[in-house]
Amino acid sequence: MGFFSFLTQEIAIDLGTANTVIIHNDRVVVDEPSIVAMERNTGKVIAVGKMAMQMHGKTHENIKTIRPLRDGVIADFNAAEFMIRGMIKMINPGRRLFAPSLRMVICIPSGITEVEKRAVKDSAEHAGGKEVYLIHEPMAAALGIGIDVEEPMGNMIVDIGGGTSDIAIIALGGIVCDKSIRIAGDELTADVEDYMRRQHNILIGERTAERIKIEVGAAIPDLDNPPPDYPVHGRDLMTGVPKEIYVSYAEIAHALDKSISKIEEAILTALEITPPELAADIYRTGIYLTGGGALLRGLDKRISLKTKLPVHVAEDPLRAVARGTGIALKNADKFPFLIR
Repeated sequence: MGFFSFLTQEIAIDLGTANTVIIHNDRVVVDEPSIVAMERNTGKVIAVGKMAMQMHGKTHENIKTIRPLRDGVIADFNAAEFMIRGMIKMINPGRRLFAPSLRMVICIPSGITEVEKRAVKDSAEHAGGKEVYLIHEPMAAALGIGIDVEEPMGNMIVDIGGGTSDIAIIALGGIVCDKSIRIAGDELTADVEDYMRRQHNILIGERTAERIKIEVGAAIPDLDNPPPDYPVHGRDLMTGVPKEIYVSYAEIAHALDKSISKIEEAILTALEITPPELAADIYRTGIYLTGGGALLRGLDKRISLKTKLPVHVAEDPLRAVARGTGIALKNADKFPFLIR
């Protein structure tokens, strides 16, 4: 590379359903919600990331907000390209005479189809990527939390993101068996919205439901240090007037119960198809939780009770995948598991 290294910019992208994180030179340079605001008539991009998120649910007829990713895969090709472009621009906002050629590593859910892989690759190439590598999310998560993925030792990763929960057993630099389900953060947010409507006759938006999940979300109804009740503002379905009610973490634990049970079932299914030697390793090492879902209060305890295995929550689980993608970028030539 030498002299020409300044012509090539290396970036690692964790392209998530809820948030997109970009790592450049070992630093997180962009961490924004995966959302774009566009003009409805002209298709002109007005805002990307946090700015667009502030408009979400509050737009008039000429502006629409789009979340280009659904269930971990690209649902709106055009908007995804605009979003990736806009976020790459955030890395070095200063104007340049020429754009550097981009070398990227992007992570994808483990249960993704060939067509969906192609869509991610094409979007990245259209947004300026000259060399684009892909890496499976559980693999990136394992690298991000400091597991030596190339040793002959089984490790189980459960990555609960915004659109998908990826469960994988990793050994010898590869995914031995995996299970990917489309029940994750977004589904939990929808559960909260649904519960508030059914139980309290109050209509709330996606952003409010997300806030409730963060402030008082729980996986079990009896926590050691519970969060205080949270005030919720929404529209009363009976009168049509805005009102405020308070919700407790126990209520939200009840609302999320069904979806969390499905994640537990997926973990048990993955354990059932694990080869016996690796199952023996997992009995010793336990399960590693990463992704935003790992922050749900009491989730580690609940999974541990269900599987009778130790469960470890990664430190800064939200960025574990992004960190791992950054490590993969630095070792792109020597890691055989990168998809070219």
